Amino acid sequence: MTEAPDATGALRGARVLLGVSGGIACYKAVEVARLLGKSGSSVQAVMTQSATRFVGTVTFASLTHKPVYTDIFEDEHTVLHVRLAREADMILIAPATANVIAKMAHGIADDLLTNVVLNATCPIVVCPAMHTEMWEHAATRENIQTLRARGITIVDPEAGELAGGDEGVGRLAEPPSIVDAVAQVFASGHDLAGVRVLVTAGGTQEPIDPVRFLTNRSSGKMGYAIAGDAARRGARVTLVTAPTRLEPPPGAEVVGVRTTQEMHDAVLERFYDLDVVVLAAAVSDFRPATTAAHKIKKDGASTKIELVLNPDIAADLGAAKDGQVVIGFAAETNDHIPNARKKLEAKNMDLIVVNDVARRDIGFDVDYNEVVFLGADGTEDHLPLQLKTQVARAICDRVAQMLAARSGPGEQG
Repeated sequence: MTEAPDATGALRGARVLLGVSGGIACYKAVEVARLLGKSGSSVQAVMTQSATRFVGTVTFASLTHKPVYTDIFEDEHTVLHVRLAREADMILIAPATANVIAKMAHGIADDLLTNVVLNATCPIVVCPAMHTEMWEHAATRENIQTLRARGITIVDPEAGELAGGDEGVGRLAEPPSIVDAVAQVFASGHDLAGVRVLVTAGGTQEPIDPVRFLTNRSSGKMGYAIAGDAARRGARVTLVTAPTRLEPPPGAEVVGVRTTQEMHDAVLERFYDLDVVVLAAAVSDFRPATTAAHKIKKDGASTKIELVLNPDIAADLGAAKDGQVVIGFAAETNDHIPNARKKLEAKNMDLIVVNDVARRDIGFDVDYNEVVFLGADGTEDHLPLQLKTQVARAICDRVAQMLAARSGPGEQG
């Protein structure tokens, strides 16, 4: 039997949605949330109304540093159950009552938690807790079998003292065992385990004087999402980032730069030790020929700025690569596919991600994107409008596929 992975390593950077349903075992879910956070996971708690009768939302909010959701209409700005399901890498329900298990088995979605579960495509771990008679009831046994058949992992309850002084099987598994089970499920999907990935992000800044600079509208969200997804899938991630207002993704080494030249040097310095580079940063093609030592005053100052070319990071990587996978982005405003295809070929990249930065609803400084993947092998795949986190997953999926194809069937672990 394969030994369960260490939770701290396997779960670092994982986004875990912790569903808490109503039962006395809710108090154990508090410790589960704490251990998940200690492992490096980002935990989002969702509680049923009954669960709040046992443990307050403030307890989970304090441990997770996030708002706790209890009602499907709680966020009027988003379709909450859809957003929560899409943002999760893993859903853990602990404790799971007989009622919630029955709803899951029969596709009933009458509260926030069951709506999230019905919308989820990520792995799900269910930790039942109930009295022995309920656990052994034929309906519950059939429901558990249905969930197992769907690929849902069940962490069986333990024997011990139950509510009301009863003894028997039905006690929620201990928190360390639950976290270990989650880690094992999560690690089984680590298709980038050990892969050395470097991601660039943000919009570089080219100084004119000590207070002014040339830049663009990039927020860094796409690059940060890619770095985060790669880290969650087990990659050893380095994020080379221009200034942003984003929190660094857990599990990634962060290298801060400002200019295109600094980003170029940081990437090239590490390139030969890498397996994959994803160039998601919006770098400046030009920089001022000179930078004023002091703030330029408008009285008598020249209104002209002479520009010179910056180094081309993608082209230099394409010329230097020796087995590395190099993925770039093409931020286009017209003739998107022809322009991107030329860039892909001229810079010897393996894949280029094309997006229309003239649109205001996708691309720069928003949470959504709509892209086209152009492969060096001539493939062309269109991804419809979706969250950047979803685009990031698709990019990492493609990375895993390319690495697997290169390693050959005899070398895959």
